[in-house]
Amino acid sequence: MSITILAIESSCDDTSAAIIRDGAVLSNCVANQEAHRLYGGVVPEVASRAHQANIVPVVDLALNKAGVRKEDIGAVAFTRGPGLLGSLLVGTSFAKAYALSYGLPLIEVNHMHAHVLAHFAEDPKPAFPFLCLTVSGGHTQIVLVRDYLDMEVIGETLDDAAGEAFDKTGKILNLGYPAGPVIDRLAKEGTPRFPFPEPAIADFNFSFSGLKTSILYFLKKEMAANPDFITENLNDICASVQQSIITILLKKLRKAARATGIREIAIAGGVSANSGLRHALEDMGAREGWNTYIPAFQYCTDNAGMIGVAAYYKYLKGEFCGQDAVPFAR
Repeated sequence: MSITILAIESSCDDTSAAIIRDGAVLSNCVANQEAHRLYGGVVPEVASRAHQANIVPVVDLALNKAGVRKEDIGAVAFTRGPGLLGSLLVGTSFAKAYALSYGLPLIEVNHMHAHVLAHFAEDPKPAFPFLCLTVSGGHTQIVLVRDYLDMEVIGETLDDAAGEAFDKTGKILNLGYPAGPVIDRLAKEGTPRFPFPEPAIADFNFSFSGLKTSILYFLKKEMAANPDFITENLNDICASVQQSIITILLKKLRKAARATGIREIAIAGGVSANSGLRHALEDMGAREGWNTYIPAFQYCTDNAGMIGVAAYYKYLKGEFCGQDAVPFAR
């Protein structure tokens, strides 16, 4: 029996809606919020108000692009968390109201699980079991994926996420928000000649707070001796910071792969759009004999397409939620 799902994603500052039919993404629409650039980061109250303005037009656009009528929808999926509580509340409330109005089943989706299952939106798709390095502004995890709905976090950050290290570095360098794509672009023109210490963290866990501190102190020291240091060395600084973050990430991923014997290796999350990380994963995969999987750019950042894909597999298992579902921040 065919099923068409309307999916809603509103965990942070992107309002997204997608239409998924039998696991295939028919449309995946996103409304960005440019206002946060003025503040150098996401302002929760601004984000939630923008979601309220964007959600109806984005849903209409997703339906039109997919060529689907409202009456064709068979289930509604939404991001329940983690994310910003006010932002999640807008998406959750819309999804619950839509489902209630049309008498449709409701499917809650964990945002981080959806990032992993974004790999099943398009071919090639990883075989089970696989390891997924999920890296974003708020999370850094190594996930052991045994099946669509059977996942175990075997490593995670003990403090800050890798994406936050990119953004905070960008703030120090006055690169604007979001800084990750800017650092990635500038790093291509630079040489990673400034070393930064790697954290000594056990198991498969991560830490990026120390790296952020070392970058700050390094720049303060160099600026004291040469006020033009950042301007004169910006590309090399970006290349050095990016290489340090990527090295930390991939060393832990390699350690997990060797320990588990798993050779199906994937990356996901907003930072997986970073060209340096994508190339480094492919290079390490070739050396280690891995089959590597990197999602298309539209499925790296926050998007409803991945929410709908995750919801499809929950639908097949009959995993629905009630109208009493509430969002969670973490």
